[in-house]
Order: sequence, then structure tokens, then C-alpha cells
Amino acid sequence: MKQAVDRRAVVAASVTVVLWASAFVSIRSAGEDYSPGALALGRMATGALVLGLILVIRREGLPPRAAWPGIAVSGVLWFGLYMIALNWGEQKVDAGTAALVVNVGPILMALLGGWLLKEGFPPRIMAGMGVSFAGAAVVGLSMSGDGKSSVVGVLLCLFAAVAYAAGVVIQKPVLRHASALQATTFGCAFGALACLPFAGSLVAEIPDASVPATLNMLYLGIFPTAIAFTTWAYALARTSAGKMGATTYAAPALVVLMSWAFLDEVPGLITLGGGLLCLVGVAVSRSSRKPATPEADPAPDVPAGLAK
Repeated sequence: MKQAVDRRAVVAASVTVVLWASAFVSIRSAGEDYSPGALALGRMATGALVLGLILVIRREGLPPRAAWPGIAVSGVLWFGLYMIALNWGEQKVDAGTAALVVNVGPILMALLGGWLLKEGFPPRIMAGMGVSFAGAAVVGLSMSGDGKSSVVGVLLCLFAAVAYAAGVVIQKPVLRHASALQATTFGCAFGALACLPFAGSLVAEIPDASVPATLNMLYLGIFPTAIAFTTWAYALARTSAGKMGATTYAAPALVVLMSWAFLDEVPGLITLGGGLLCLVGVAVSRSSRKPATPEADPAPDVPAGLAK
């Protein structure tokens, strides 16, 4: 039974990583016509509407009182400030630099989870993160343009990474009380509220925006937000924050492939090598140590930190 649950968590995490990787392509397109705050608000409002409808159809109702503080804080940090900072940062630095800086997030996530959530620092996860971060660095540097990056842009991406890591660590205890759908729906709603100061910009920019830009904004709200954040919460409830953070290192490799397919950006051998390193690191972080003597205990070896 535990193995079946773990497999479902792996599938959910995989869906999240694929959709989050696709978001980089959509953000680039939508960002040509929408300012960072307006794009974040449009994305969060779309996601909150879709999730709200699903919540009503499933009749899950409101989360328990104990879940609200964590939902509110993680919603403002992750669904609000992270989105604005990332959109803004990507307009000031090249995609490679942005990907490299934001990938500090999973490392911070593992450190905060090990410290605040008492998940510890499993050697395989830390080793896998080291390999994946090296791969992300190779991808980021190889995809960089002329090497001239805005200091403000780098700081914005770094802030996004911190908000991302803090939001995940705060969300983890919430999932003991609320379902994945509840945590995501109301987290998205709080994120939309945090973006409300940009409502005027969104209303002003919609009439002049191109159809592809608006469709990409709606795509961001439905798929990388409504669906991907829900599958993320589902998987996070069943594993550690550190292991989930390590899983997201597959995203740079997928971004390379998607840019190749949809933006006709042909990656070089160094970029492909960096993407392969990212995937190797994820495999290491998600591997489990086999029992020394199979006869000793027929029960499956469950990694430390897994919550069933």
C-alpha cells in the first residue's frame, strides 16, 4: 500500500515539474505585452477561479482553522511575491541567469526543511542536489547571452528563490490539516489578493495585448498554477520538502527541450550535458538505499521524512 501511494506521489511531482517547466516558455511570451505585476495577477486570478470551481464541484469546503495561517503566509509569499519577482526578474536578465539564480530555491528548501521541519539532511538528497545544481549552473551559463546581467534582475530572481523556498516549507505543515486542493485554492486566492495593487495595470494592458500573450497568461493560470500547484501539494503531503525540492531540478532539462521544440532555440552540447546532469541529480536524490540483507526484513525501506 505504501509503495502505491509513493508511486502516485512521484507521478504527481512529475506532472508538476513538466508544467512548471512549460511556464518559462509562456512567461517569456506573455511578458512581451504584460507587466510583471499584471501578469502575476492575471495568472493568479485565473488559477483561483478554476480551482474555486473544482472545489465547489468536489464539495470540499473550507480548510480547518489550523490551516489558515500557513495558507495565508505561503499564499502571499509563493503565489504572490514569488510570481511578481520572477516575472520582473526575467525581464531584466536572460533566461539562463534567471534559471540559475532561482535554482538556489530547492537548496534553501532542503536546508529550511531539515532545520525547521526536522526532516534532517539525508546524504542522498544533498548529494543529488549538488549534482543537479551543477547541471543547472551549466545550463544557465550556457544559455546566457553576452554575460551582462542586471544586478537588480539577479536580486529579484534571488528574492523569488527565497520566497519560493519559504512558501514550500510553510505549506508543508498546512497539509496535515487541509487537502491539497484546499491549500492550493486558498493559497492562490491569497496570492491574487497580494497582486491586487496591479489591477489597474492589468485592466489597461488587456486591450492592447496580443491574443497569444493573453492565451499564455490564461495557460499559466490553468496549467502551471491550478493543476501543477495542486499536484505539488499532493506530492508534498506524502514526502519531504527536501526531496520535493530536489525533484524540481529536472525542470532546467525540460526547459531546454521545450525551448528547442517551441521556440526553435537549438541547445548546444554543453547545454544538453547540463540538462543530463540535472536529471542524474534528481535520480540520485530520489533513490533509496537497499537493505543489506533482504531476509532480515520483508517490509519496504521507507526513506526518512516520508509522511504517509
